[in-house]
Amino acid sequence: MDGIYLILVMIVTGGVIAFIGDKLGTKIGKKRLSIFGLRPRHTSMIVTVVTGGLITALSIGFMVLISQNVRTALFGMDELRATMDETMAELDEATENLFKAQTEFERANENLRMSKEEIVALKSEQEDLRAESDRLKEGNEQLEAANSELSAQNENLSGTNAALEADNKKLGEFNVTLTADNDKLSNDNDKLSSANDKLTADNSELEERNNRLREGIIAIREGDITLRAGEILASGIIQGGRSADEISADINALAEHATQSLIQRFGGNEDNSVWIYQPELQRVISEIESSAGDMVLRISAAGNLVRGEPVRARLELYPNKLIFKKDELILSKTYELGGEGVTPEGILKEFLSEINRIAVDKGILTDPLTGSVGRMEATQLYEIFDALSNAKGKVQLTATAREETDSNGPLRLNIKLEQR
Repeated sequence: MDGIYLILVMIVTGGVIAFIGDKLGTKIGKKRLSIFGLRPRHTSMIVTVVTGGLITALSIGFMVLISQNVRTALFGMDELRATMDETMAELDEATENLFKAQTEFERANENLRMSKEEIVALKSEQEDLRAESDRLKEGNEQLEAANSELSAQNENLSGTNAALEADNKKLGEFNVTLTADNDKLSNDNDKLSSANDKLTADNSELEERNNRLREGIIAIREGDITLRAGEILASGIIQGGRSADEISADINALAEHATQSLIQRFGGNEDNSVWIYQPELQRVISEIESSAGDMVLRISAAGNLVRGEPVRARLELYPNKLIFKKDELILSKTYELGGEGVTPEGILKEFLSEINRIAVDKGILTDPLTGSVGRMEATQLYEIFDALSNAKGKVQLTATAREETDSNGPLRLNIKLEQR
């Protein structure tokens, strides 16, 4: 608004001065006045020129008088330019420092992320080591108890042997002089026989206990493996972008389903319940909560598990997407039957392996133990095999998806054979 007022004042001031100069020139022309001895026409021209100069001078003077910005533009331009150059240099330096700070911040975030992952891995390893230490400690306690019992029995046997040795020595010394006491010696022999029988029984019992201890140690070392590391216990699709409580409820339901499957597989046993490492559970909940799409959650065995142990589980999370639409073509391939080394079994195996590779490349999750992604009805498999066995010459196998299939799978197939 100050600039508008200044322009208006300059227009008014210029108009007034021009009006005055016009009047003054007209008056000088009418009266034919002369300045410095000049002719009236020249005098009128000088008045006009002076009037124009006054307009410019007064306008500039008035602007300088009332506007700090005009004074700065006319007399402080060099200082203003130097200040701007200094400010731009400081801005460049500040920008460079900001970029360095952002780089350091990103590097620190990356280090923090890696540290968190290492902490989670170390905690998992620590839990495994603690469980293994507890089992070893229990085994050591059993061995120590057995060793203590064996030591006590060995001491008793040593005392008995010493007493028998003393009796035998005494009988040898008095054998000549105690011939008349054969009956007494016979009785003593009967007692010694009983003692020997007892010793024999004790030795048999010790051998049996040693065998039991040996079997216990073997069981501790090897165990009865019921689940293999990586074996899928349950899998399902969890909707992302919801609250942590809703996601946690879905995961608990999936874990309960895994527990029920284990109970049906190995019989009712409270040790078959699935145990999930809580920091890993919280990490998975956070990832699903921040995800805009659905996620595939797999619950798998964290390691080889011995019968009777709690089932320690590992959570695996993958983005879910549609891989094949219903009736979508997966693979169509032509084969020549009757060639050397070409068998229906080999053709079918090669065809299914190629389908498995295509499905894996497109994103269907494989079984960690078998590497397969598909599932085919036994009747259909037998029909295709019989058709291949009866066909001759060129045949074309075509596989399509029986239903919509996402990343979680499994891929169910429809296979058609055509004679060429």
